[in-house]
Amino acid sequence: TRNSAAMPPPLKNRSHAPAKVGQSRPPPRQPGRWMASRDAGERAAFFARREAATVLRRVLRGDASKRSGGSIKSLVFSPSVRNKRATFALVCQTLKYLPILKEVLASSGVFSSKWKKQEELVYVTAYDILFGQEIAVSGSVEEYIMLHKDTFRTALQKICVKRKVSNVEDLLSEKTTVKPKPRFVRVNTLKTTTGSVIEVLSKMHKVDKDDMVPDMLVLPPGTDMHKHPLVTDGKVFLQGKASCMVAAALSPKPGWKVIDACAAPGNKTVHLAALMNGEGSIIACELNKERAKTLQHTVRRSGANNIETVIGDFLNIDTNDPSYAEVRAILLDPSCSGSGISTERLDHLLPSYSIDDQDDAGSSARIRKLSAFQRKALSHALSFPSVERLVYSTCSIHQAENEDVVSSVLPLASSLGFELATPFPQWMRRGLPVFDGAQHLLRTDPEDDLEGFFIALFVRKAAAADALEPSEDGGALGRKRKRACTTRSGGLRAFSSLRLSRMDVLCSIWGI
Repeated sequence: TRNSAAMPPPLKNRSHAPAKVGQSRPPPRQPGRWMASRDAGERAAFFARREAATVLRRVLRGDASKRSGGSIKSLVFSPSVRNKRATFALVCQTLKYLPILKEVLASSGVFSSKWKKQEELVYVTAYDILFGQEIAVSGSVEEYIMLHKDTFRTALQKICVKRKVSNVEDLLSEKTTVKPKPRFVRVNTLKTTTGSVIEVLSKMHKVDKDDMVPDMLVLPPGTDMHKHPLVTDGKVFLQGKASCMVAAALSPKPGWKVIDACAAPGNKTVHLAALMNGEGSIIACELNKERAKTLQHTVRRSGANNIETVIGDFLNIDTNDPSYAEVRAILLDPSCSGSGISTERLDHLLPSYSIDDQDDAGSSARIRKLSAFQRKALSHALSFPSVERLVYSTCSIHQAENEDVVSSVLPLASSLGFELATPFPQWMRRGLPVFDGAQHLLRTDPEDDLEGFFIALFVRKAAAADALEPSEDGGALGRKRKRACTTRSGGLRAFSSLRLSRMDVLCSIWGI
């Protein structure tokens, strides 16, 4: 199956087939109305190309620098893009044809340095005119491509002859095969009920309830919901099952204080709010200011009013700060390679993508750097004094970011009273058997028709958890502080020695 099977189709003008025998022919359009319709279509295409060029610029620059500013999908479906469907199709198809477009433009001899500052728009427009709409008369770039259209077509024919292929499709590289997956959607119970959503969607689609994640529905592959009122109104979120399993594994109770340590784009954050029935409070941390805007948009769309967005580094939070003393649960989904969602991210369309590179990625310098950061973030999360439940998750398939990170912090976790618990025990795919206890870990895989995710659940042991239960006088640390006051010198000595032992463990984890 060609890669294009899971891709948006090329944007082509629809031809009007003659009416079949026995069918009445629709009345002809009035010339004035047809002109207005054509003008509106050209205006829409004009702006879609420019939105696509802006996204393409960020994608290509991120790919070249190995510092992704977001996946193709996240960039296209950000609030700033208006015509999302046309933009998504243009970006994907331009990336698919990009090697051919570059070769055509270079071999034609008419692509001057004058257009260098607009090269992404030139690529998008060249694709749209050569392989898509074929006619475009608005804008200087469109005029340039139309002026040299025959030259470009001649260059394309010569490339086909040189490669000994009969059509352009044969020039496209077969980078990967995308298997269609079911469309998972999560019902936002802050705004509606699962039953009412099923009632609406079942009029148009086959709808099944997921057998594991509450309020998750399963629709047929290829179901497009992006413009559906349920989605635009925030009553339904387009979120994969594996992603939803993360917040469900943490399972915070209504009324708790929770931290989402690396929150953007915010789907897991607002899922936590729904699981808590909008009660309690969630501190959503995000270091990147642009991603924080996406997070805030997601929160507003969800209707959650118990989420506080903090633009800053989770690692800079002082775990001894009294304002964080009541934090009972933490969701830590830190920066990772994204190797488990590379297909969903459409990474196979990027110029730098190669299957060989993916095979070697698990031991790359980038993965080592990421795993060092992940160990540090997980160690910091474990150090919050009142935390009872902590989920560490990634959308990576690499052992270095998953089992190895968890294994490295187990001595610290144990010293703080934590143990690994088993989220979704009925789920068959568990952690790689690389240390004793890895059977508690959870993995999802594209073979399960899901994204590749990893989940580890830390739970404070019963004795320690009891000691941290909120007291009637208002604080998880209340009884601890009272005990420290009755035996001040002994208590301070015990605290100091405990802190030193934890620092020793942290130093060994971080390699200091």
